[in-house]
Amino acid sequence: MAAKNAKAPAAKTAPDADAPAPKSRASNGKTAANSKAANGKSAASGKASANRKSDGKPAASGKAAAPARRTANGAANSAGNGRAAAPRRSNGGGKVAPINAAGKDLVIVESPAKARTVAQILGSDYVVTASQGHLRDLPKSKIGVDVAQDFEPSYVIMQDKRSLLSQLKKAGDAANQIYLATDPDREGEAISWHLQQAANWEQRAAPPKRVVFHEITREAVEEAFTHPREVDMQLVNAQQARRILDRLVGY
Repeated sequence: MAAKNAKAPAAKTAPDADAPAPKSRASNGKTAANSKAANGKSAASGKASANRKSDGKPAASGKAAAPARRTANGAANSAGNGRAAAPRRSNGGGKVAPINAAGKDLVIVESPAKARTVAQILGSDYVVTASQGHLRDLPKSKIGVDVAQDFEPSYVIMQDKRSLLSQLKKAGDAANQIYLATDPDREGEAISWHLQQAANWEQRAAPPKRVVFHEITREAVEEAFTHPREVDMQLVNAQQARRILDRLVGY
């Protein structure tokens, strides 16, 4: 009896001893599953990271292309502008075709585009040409302002405008009447005055007349030519004062 009793507990304890093993296997299974899941997430993260890296390449190339686009646009803009920005109105230069104004009235505006439009309005009795901005300015090689002589400026013919001035002078000398139709501001007034001085037109039997219009329409242009005037020296002196001050301060 004692032997049977001794064996009975052994038979009961055997399953108890083996019980933790299934739990361990289950735990190991969970760990393996977790490990696989973690590996799966890591793989997915790796793929996502690769995708992000792959996606980043076109973005990087896009960023690199942006300066090229800006450069291209800048080139297009400067080409479209035609005229370089400058503190002095002076465009073009070089060799200039002869201007035939014999027996006609000569009209001088600032820009070639305006000259073409005004010529269509005035008709064949007028020859309309352009000064292309200033023709005289202070010299580049020296200050050009005599401070001891009441700030007297010394003007020179601009190098790239000598040929144009020569043609304008010849055309003006042969014309019946000269109309200075530069822009209606102090720069335009100064351009007309400088042109008149440089061409010695003040000695003409019929000195140049100043005409001003604020819009390029038939009504405005025709109205301006019915009321010509002399060059306004107050506007000219205002422009000269500013030019001299710019030279003294910035020289």
